[in-house]
Amino acid sequence: MSQKIQPQTSNLQLPISNLQIYLAMVRKQLIVMTRYPIDFLTSFVQIFLIILLFSFAAIMFESPGASASGESSGSGAVMMYGFVLFMFASDTLWSIGYNIREEQYQGTLESLYLTPASKFASLVSRVTTIVIWTGLLSIAAIIFVQFFLGRLPFHNVGLAAVILVFTLAGTFGIGFAFAAYTLLVKESAQATANFLEFAIMILCGMFFPFRALPEIVQMISRAIPLSYAVDAFRSTLMGYPRGFPELAPIETEIAIVIAFGILSPIIGYWLYQRAERRARIVGSLAEF
Repeated sequence: MSQKIQPQTSNLQLPISNLQIYLAMVRKQLIVMTRYPIDFLTSFVQIFLIILLFSFAAIMFESPGASASGESSGSGAVMMYGFVLFMFASDTLWSIGYNIREEQYQGTLESLYLTPASKFASLVSRVTTIVIWTGLLSIAAIIFVQFFLGRLPFHNVGLAAVILVFTLAGTFGIGFAFAAYTLLVKESAQATANFLEFAIMILCGMFFPFRALPEIVQMISRAIPLSYAVDAFRSTLMGYPRGFPELAPIETEIAIVIAFGILSPIIGYWLYQRAERRARIVGSLAEF
């Protein structure tokens, strides 16, 4: 009597399966993104129009010596490098957070969450294509803006890249938390996202030095980890000119950015799991 031998499950099967699920979700997001070519083209043109607007504003603060030497003054670098982080923060907020609402409108959110697919992979896949696209836009924008502001400083590129990676991880956590908020308040989340986008722009000093803010506003800025990420990122690329970084010594800012990049995704995803569990219990996961 022959005995049926059960095949052993490889320990690599689960990680490979999760990776395949994640790649499939990224492919789905890419397909959806490319099915709206007008929106795709509009976002591309809009970025350069905004950069052009801020470039002309920064030119007013350029010194004649900087223009003659072909190098950008500090105002141009502060504006441009802050704008790069603002694009990533804004895209993360909308892509992870409010994209949940679009999934509810499409009627696929509940069916997706009834499958054993990784919820974490589902959230991250929503922003992967956007982050890649924003990265390409940022490179093109930096090249484009040098025609108006002169050569931008590029110092300590390796350290700046590390700061950017932890900043992105931290903004992912903000996106997870906003996705949790979206599941709870639904349509009201859009107004909240607009407000947060504007608040981040001002309080985190995205387009101007922090010293331009009133003292009481600077106190609020110092309580936001993203402010230290902005300050550390552009100060590092600028080569730490006099007066930079503005909020704290660079060692302290880097420590804050690393803690932000590690703790924010953990806390944000924990909040999302709680919001998703509550939506399942009350049966509001498919409501819109």
